[in-house]
Amino acid sequence: MREIDRIAEPWNAFLQELDGHATEETRLDCMGGFVVTTLYGFSRATADLDVLLIAPQEQRKPLLELGARGGALHKKHGIYLDFVSVARVPDEYESRLTEMVSGQYKHLRLCALDPYDLALSKLERNIQRDRDDVKHLARSIPLDLEVLRDRYEKELRWQLGNPRREDLTLKLWIEMIAEDRTAR
Repeated sequence: MREIDRIAEPWNAFLQELDGHATEETRLDCMGGFVVTTLYGFSRATADLDVLLIAPQEQRKPLLELGARGGALHKKHGIYLDFVSVARVPDEYESRLTEMVSGQYKHLRLCALDPYDLALSKLERNIQRDRDDVKHLARSIPLDLEVLRDRYEKELRWQLGNPRREDLTLKLWIEMIAEDRTAR
């Protein structure tokens, strides 16, 4: 997993202000397009920072009031914090988190899902942007397709509302990645 030296603008200014309102060390478990673009260098726009967890819980409400869609920081910076409470991620994701930047913020610790967990978190929605993100991860890491399949089977499949559909989605993703690798 990578660590970067600095969060780019406008995210840094947004996070600096959010950090200024945190009253203690606060972990944000980050996912989505923010991680794909910031940590893995995919060039695409994203206006939200998806987080699975804001801990400790006492920090959640004040940070979301300030940074959520429609909040003061969203109005000021045009980007926002999105607390994603319904995302399905592999069971052991927390053991594989990596801090994105060390020491850039006084209170905030931005922790990113590992690339396999990040890819699998996009499985159910499966829109074109998600497929593009997964293809980028497969190229930039590169993803080991057996690890992806194994993690899906052991840590995610049981959580899904329609596992047969997601089995097919994963199969199609693996074919997409294999075709992309052959073409390159």
